[in-house]
Amino acid sequence: MLPQLSNAQLIDLNGRWKFALGDQQNRSLKDFDDSDWEWIKVPAQWENQGFHGFDGFAWYRTSFNGSRLPKGVKVFLNMGFVDDADEVYFNGELIGFSGVMPPRFRTAYNSERSYVIPQSLINYDGPNVIAVRVFDSQYSGGIVDGNIGIYRVNSGSPMLLDLQGVWDFSISKNGSKPSQNDSWDKILVPKYWEKQGYRRHDGFAWYRKEFELLPEMKNEELVLVLGKIDDFDEVYVNGKLVGRTRDNRRFPHSESYSKYRIYYLSSVVLKENGINLIEVQVEDIGVDGGIYDGPIGITTKDRLYELIQG
Repeated sequence: MLPQLSNAQLIDLNGRWKFALGDQQNRSLKDFDDSDWEWIKVPAQWENQGFHGFDGFAWYRTSFNGSRLPKGVKVFLNMGFVDDADEVYFNGELIGFSGVMPPRFRTAYNSERSYVIPQSLINYDGPNVIAVRVFDSQYSGGIVDGNIGIYRVNSGSPMLLDLQGVWDFSISKNGSKPSQNDSWDKILVPKYWEKQGYRRHDGFAWYRKEFELLPEMKNEELVLVLGKIDDFDEVYVNGKLVGRTRDNRRFPHSESYSKYRIYYLSSVVLKENGINLIEVQVEDIGVDGGIYDGPIGITTKDRLYELIQG
């Protein structure tokens, strides 16, 4: 089993944030004008800050200077506990969400939020904007608890390219791959799909994500790590099959769900320059389903071997 990662805080984001009731999607944008918004304390229930009895949508926004972050260091945003559901945007891009927004509402009030910030989104020379969309169904609402901030991922992380976070997702009735024109939703990886609005789905679904090789990854023997998947999978990179895990046992006797997915990537499969596409077909044969445990990403064969042996 791969080890758990530790972390250290780099930027403290507890304190005053901009706040507004209601719901407009352009509030996620980096250059949105929030100058007329109110100030609110984070973390704290909004009911205790002048919004007693309010249930519904609201937005939070804050900013920080990227020069406070060391370049080349993997980081994540800890948003603490949010009541009930949230979507978090970094410089206008969705980096994570918990719970399910209406109309398929599902709370995640008791889950701590931790979302990886892709290094490609960070402005290291100026302002960065975090925008949080929150829906509260009843009782307490808002960013209610936790130590809000940006944290360093331990340098012991095996991944050169961390791929956990938001992926595209589509249900498939018979296992066939959806087309580009079919309906694709957003889903958080790693996390069971039952906890993200697909509570009664057993069967097939597809995940996909685009990536580009980092300079340090070129001319290396690379490995794709997809953590643990419940239950069976087939994995394609740029349309070519790179691995599958399937013990062909029926539920509840199958043990495929407990196996780490580690698939080697040949230079023939990858594009050194330009966009690469990962597509994962997942079949759930009972109870929970999906890419549910990490780490998720790409690393070198030697780096992964040293970590596992160590």
